[in-house]
Amino acid sequence: MIIFALNARLLNEIVVRVVKDWEECDISDRYTMSKMAYISRRFSNVIIFSHTISVFFYATGALLKQNDDNQTDTRELIVKMELPFEVESTPIYVTVLVTQFLHQSSAAAMVGVLNSFLITLVLHACGQIDIVRQKFSEITNIERGVTEGIMKTLIVQHQRIIAFSKNIEALFSNIALIQFVSNTLVICCLGFLIVISIGVPGGSIMLVKSVFFYIVMSLEAFIYCFVGEHLSTKSEMIGDAVYESNWYELNPSQNRDVLLMIVRSQKHLTLTIGKVADLSLKQFGDIVKASASYVSVLHAMY
Repeated sequence: MIIFALNARLLNEIVVRVVKDWEECDISDRYTMSKMAYISRRFSNVIIFSHTISVFFYATGALLKQNDDNQTDTRELIVKMELPFEVESTPIYVTVLVTQFLHQSSAAAMVGVLNSFLITLVLHACGQIDIVRQKFSEITNIERGVTEGIMKTLIVQHQRIIAFSKNIEALFSNIALIQFVSNTLVICCLGFLIVISIGVPGGSIMLVKSVFFYIVMSLEAFIYCFVGEHLSTKSEMIGDAVYESNWYELNPSQNRDVLLMIVRSQKHLTLTIGKVADLSLKQFGDIVKASASYVSVLHAMY
C-alpha cells in the first residue's frame, strides 16, 4: 500500500488508460474485452476467497490446539502477542480473538485484492493484444486495399499496449520483489512445520493451520510468475500474427509499417522482480526448489 501511495500518479495513469480503452472500443472489441473482464472476475473471486479462507483454517487450528491442551490458565490466540491486560476471562478473550480474526481476514483479503488487481491489468493488456492481432488479420486478409492510415492506427495502439505494460512493470516491480523474498521465507517455514508435524502427536492440528496457508502462499507466488509469463508470450504473438498475414500484397510504404511492428514485437513485454529477473514460470520453479532446499537443511538441523 505504501508503494501504491508513492506511485499514485502512475496508478492513476493505468486506471485512466483502462477506462479510455473501454470508452473507445467498438462492438467487436467489446466482446474480447468483456471476455477478459469475465476471466479476471473469476480469478479475483477465487484468489480473494482462498486468502480469506486460509485465515479461517489458521484460526481453527489455534482453537483446536487450545481444546487439545485442556488448559484453563492460558488462552491460545490466533496471533501470539503480549497484551497489557489479562485475557483469562471469557468476554475479554472472545473480544481479542474476534478482533484478531477480523484483522487477519481483512489483511488477507487486501493482499488478495492487490493480486487480483495485477491479474486484471495484465489480462486487460492481453485483451488489447488480441484485438490488435484480430484487426490486423482482418484488414490484410479481407480488405486488401488497406490504407496507410489504418496501419498507423494499429501501430499507435501497439505503442499504447507497450506503454501500458511498462507502467504495470514500474508499479509492481518492487512489490514483486518484496513478495518473492517474503513468500520464499514463508513457504520455507511452513514447509518445515508441515514436515515436522507429520506422524507426531498433535501434528494434525499444525497441519490444519499450515497446509492451506502453504497452498495460498504458493498460489500467490505462482500468480506473479504466471502473469509475467502470459504477458511475455502474448506480446510475441503480435509479431507472429503480422508475419503470417498477407504482407507481401501490400505496397512498400505499408510494408515498412509492418516491419516496424515486427521489430517492436521482438522485444517482448515482461514484468520483473525489482528489475533483477523476469517473472516467469521458471522463477516459480526456482522458488519451490529454494524453499525445498531450505526445508531440508532445517529438517536436518532439527
